[in-house]
Amino acid sequence: MIASINYQSRTRKIDLTKPLDISIPMRASKDNVNAWYIDAPKIEPVVIDEWKAAVVDGASINFNSINFNPHAHGTHTECVGHITEKVHSVNQNLKQFFFLAEVVTVAPERYMNDTMISKAQIKFALGNKKRDAIVIRTIPNMIEKKSKQYSHTNWPYLQEDAVAYLVQKGIKHLLIDQPSVDREEDGGELKSHKAFWNFEGKLRKDCTITELIYVPNSIEDGTYFLNLQIAPFENDATPSKPILYKIID
Repeated sequence: MIASINYQSRTRKIDLTKPLDISIPMRASKDNVNAWYIDAPKIEPVVIDEWKAAVVDGASINFNSINFNPHAHGTHTECVGHITEKVHSVNQNLKQFFFLAEVVTVAPERYMNDTMISKAQIKFALGNKKRDAIVIRTIPNMIEKKSKQYSHTNWPYLQEDAVAYLVQKGIKHLLIDQPSVDREEDGGELKSHKAFWNFEGKLRKDCTITELIYVPNSIEDGTYFLNLQIAPFENDATPSKPILYKIID
C-alpha cells in the first residue's frame, strides 16, 4: 500500500507494506536489554489462590502482569516531565506521530575517559538538511545492543553543545541507540536533556527523546518518514515503537 503524505507543501510517498522497525522488544529475561542498575522485567501470569492464569496450566486464558521500567528495559520515548518537578505526561504532549527524519551513523570520539558525540560530528551528519527528527546510530553497531547490560559501562553520550545545535536546527525528536543522551554518571547534571528541552526557558513540551533504539546495519543513512508509536501511559516516559519508512521519489 502506497501512502501520500503532504509535508512542507510537497507530496511524498511511502510504502506502508515495508516498515523498518527500530525498536527493541521487551522480554521477561535476564538477556533483555537493561540499564540503570535494576533487575530484568517480569511478565508473569496472575495467581489467585490455586488458580494460575496460564492456558498451559489449565486456565482458559493467558492473563499476565508486567513489571518493568520504561527507561531501563527497552525502547522508550520521554518528554520534559523526565526532568521537571511538575509532572508532564508524554501521552499528553506528543500529539503528532509522523515526522521527516534523518538517519545518521556516528562514531563517538574519545574524550578524556569517555566517548561522546560532538557538535562537529552532528553538523557534518546533518549538513544543511532541515528535519523534524534525527535518528542516531552509533558504531560499532552489533546486534548485541538488543541484549546489552548497560549498567556501569559509561556509554557514549551527546555533548551539550551538540544537542543545543540540534535545537537550533529545529530538531524536535531525538532518537539514539544508547540508554541516555547524557553521561551515565554525571552527578545529576543532565546537561543534554536540559539543553534539548530548554530547561532554563520556555519548555519544549512537544519535543521528545527516544532512547535504546536499534538501527540494523541494513538501514542506510538518509531521509525517512518516522512513525513514532507510543503506548498511552500518563507518565514522563513510555515504551515506544519507532518505525521508519523509505520515501519513494
